[in-house]
Amino acid sequence: MPDWTEHVIWWHVYPLGFVGADVTGVDRRPTHRLRMLVPWLDYLLELGANGLALGPVFTSRTHGYDTTDYLEVDPRLGDTADLEHLVAEAHRRGIRVMLDGVFNHVGREFGPLVTALADPSAPENALFRRTPAGELVAFEGHDALVTLDHANPAVADLVTGVMTYWLDRGVDAWRLDAAYALPAEFWAGVLPRVRERHPEVYVMGEVLHGDYAAFVAASGVDAVTQYELWQAIWHGLAEGNFFELDWALTRHNAFLGAFVPYTFVGNHDVTRLASQIPDARHHAHALVLLLTLGGTPAIYYGDERGLQAVKEQRAGGDDAIRPAYPESPAGLEPAGAATFVLHQELIGLRRRHPWLHTATSRPLALTNTGYVFEVTDGSHRLVVALNLSDEALPVDTDAAPRLAGTAHAGPAGVTVPPHGWAIFG
Repeated sequence: MPDWTEHVIWWHVYPLGFVGADVTGVDRRPTHRLRMLVPWLDYLLELGANGLALGPVFTSRTHGYDTTDYLEVDPRLGDTADLEHLVAEAHRRGIRVMLDGVFNHVGREFGPLVTALADPSAPENALFRRTPAGELVAFEGHDALVTLDHANPAVADLVTGVMTYWLDRGVDAWRLDAAYALPAEFWAGVLPRVRERHPEVYVMGEVLHGDYAAFVAASGVDAVTQYELWQAIWHGLAEGNFFELDWALTRHNAFLGAFVPYTFVGNHDVTRLASQIPDARHHAHALVLLLTLGGTPAIYYGDERGLQAVKEQRAGGDDAIRPAYPESPAGLEPAGAATFVLHQELIGLRRRHPWLHTATSRPLALTNTGYVFEVTDGSHRLVVALNLSDEALPVDTDAAPRLAGTAHAGPAGVTVPPHGWAIFG
């Protein structure tokens, strides 16, 4: 894994939604919207992040995950010059840029697929998986998404070429969409070829569940999405069950022994954190966990403003969690200012303790509604206390100073107030 990832904190943006583009496929008028992200780069830095993780930017018919041309920017966002300009402006500010590569499947208007469907004898037919009956294989039941045949070396050549093409144009990292759906051996064949030309590239794969460490070892990716931790954070806080979180952290510690997971409490595919956790007093606890636990953290745009939205299982059900942002930060609602400041405070704390990137945790006190744990890399140490109850939570801090949050010192020792949190070090 490249050294620069120790210090990166990503701000994750879904571009088509962020700039207000139509994702139904009806309005595909060319518009140079990608440049609308440039005024937000300073906002990203003000937040404390230094990485811009972009959702799909390549030509597609609708939501970006039905790619029709890997080597062209979607006309609803602009063109290659617009993307290169955004990358250059990001780099001028010291910001890394990650692209989203959808390499498991393509949209029905993908050029080689159109050729294959028009001519059964065309060599392009070999790029796509088919059932024994000769039908194209749809991705997870979505007929608009056609699965590539990853056993065909030509597909490996295609993916290698696409990744290298955009790295040549300045991007720093790749997210591999639905990486779990591809054979790990496929990535093991592609990534060394990519890294031969770009050894500093960071490659993160979307993996939902299973043996994360085994996938990393077999595929050669640097990291995978830590969905187990995401689930345990929001669900443990919503249900008042820190035992669920503690169990997930035992697995998280084991992962950290093999690789550094990509950690998050929100993304473009899930209900917003502020909607997942019904008690608003506990929203901050999730952010405390994200920014004190080992991992490479990502903040999904809108979460830093406390936005609420529910993902629905229907056509257009992702739209609410992928909203448009104003033209500039000046247009943001002031209601989200306090949440933004909290993000700044906790990201700042993380930056002052970069060793947290690979730190593991150990429980010091555990109940359903109270959790005190230590995070350490063996040389440094913080103590984190989270309280979901109506009673004060006692904390044995070994007289360590409070770095963030709220705590009270009294005759009985240090306590964290009801529904509060604190970090000591």
